[in-house]
Amino acid sequence: MTDAALTAGGRLAGRVLDRLAEATADEPGITRVAYGPSERFAHDLVRSEAEKLGAAARVDAAGNLYLTLAGRDPDLSAIVIGSHLDSVAHGGNFDGAAGVVAGLAVMAELVGQNIRLARDLIVLAARAEEAVWFPLSYPGSQAALGLLDPQALEARRSDSGRTLADHMREEGFDPDAVRRGVPGIDAGRIAAFVEVHIEQGPRLVAAGAPVGIVTGIAGGFRYVDAKCLGAYAHSGAEPRFARHDSVLGFADLVAGLEAKWDALERDGHEATITFGRVQSDPSQHGGSRVLGELGFTLDVRSAEASVLARIEARLHEIFAEVGARRGVTFEPGPRFTWEPATMSPALIAGLDRAATELQMSAPHVPSGAGHDAATFAGAGIPTAMLFVRNENGSHNPHEAMEIADLDQAIRLLLRFVTDFDNSPDQP
Repeated sequence: MTDAALTAGGRLAGRVLDRLAEATADEPGITRVAYGPSERFAHDLVRSEAEKLGAAARVDAAGNLYLTLAGRDPDLSAIVIGSHLDSVAHGGNFDGAAGVVAGLAVMAELVGQNIRLARDLIVLAARAEEAVWFPLSYPGSQAALGLLDPQALEARRSDSGRTLADHMREEGFDPDAVRRGVPGIDAGRIAAFVEVHIEQGPRLVAAGAPVGIVTGIAGGFRYVDAKCLGAYAHSGAEPRFARHDSVLGFADLVAGLEAKWDALERDGHEATITFGRVQSDPSQHGGSRVLGELGFTLDVRSAEASVLARIEARLHEIFAEVGARRGVTFEPGPRFTWEPATMSPALIAGLDRAATELQMSAPHVPSGAGHDAATFAGAGIPTAMLFVRNENGSHNPHEAMEIADLDQAIRLLLRFVTDFDNSPDQP
């Protein structure tokens, strides 16, 4: 699709994304640190573009940005389109940002076509979605709804070692109000929350579809500093019966959890089990030693809470079984969790109807990764997500979303919001 074939909103989205890429480049990708100068730049840029369209801008105590295009009836609850603008280090330009600029593009289309919705349209740019900076699930959107655990403000940023509260305050925000649970937006005033995001897996690419409608967001649990503890010994002198080999203990753990994964898939359940980091102490390991300690991370995800519970129960059974058989012990360490989120059937039906009207292929797909939308769904707010086709995954500089595909999401979302108050499925 040529630039001329894009909607005006699509062309605006492309220009904003190009400007973001240029201003936040950090070879080999881009870096927008949560509560850092690059995230601030992104928020300022989006705000400036929205204000040119006549939107009113405000910022809450946590620094979340709300851009409001007024509807005809201020008493009606609003439609909110949102995502985040931070990124992982040396990541891609589209994860998060594509969703915010899609909302901006819908706003531009409404203004350009002189359409005034019945209710307010709010574009939300949430803070600090990427847990790589603070070990928290969606602190920006949690704070937006007044739900952030006060203890979370003491979480320390991975690069600076300083607290979330410190960084909020440094950026001119009010962590004390966040601590008191002062919301940035009233959940009861949100008719629908919709997030657009690049797909982080291969389903849409495989289906040849530019856009997908998300059915649910996986929850999960993560152990970020687990250990298998055995005993160091001489590789030649220590007989097998006397060994406490942490490598073999860990290998049994991996095999045991994969067997559980296989069984779940045979029963028709989806999950992912990932050992993302495996390491040993270089001052202790060696080619002629039985390894006495092995560190690892474990990340488990599923859209079904019952599946997560079954995997975790089996995990602790394996710890005991392998410990007895191999003479090792497991120390799981800190546990980090987030809840699954189901998307609103009524909003999915509305998106399906809009896709049909546009003669657009928009298959239903699950989300294995977490998103700000999970916060809103978890708070009982009708929530939906659109995925945009994207090659090479995300959280890397090789994200490959085409603006033409994002433009399809913009068209779909525009039809959805303009039809919203005529929909038989309105939540």
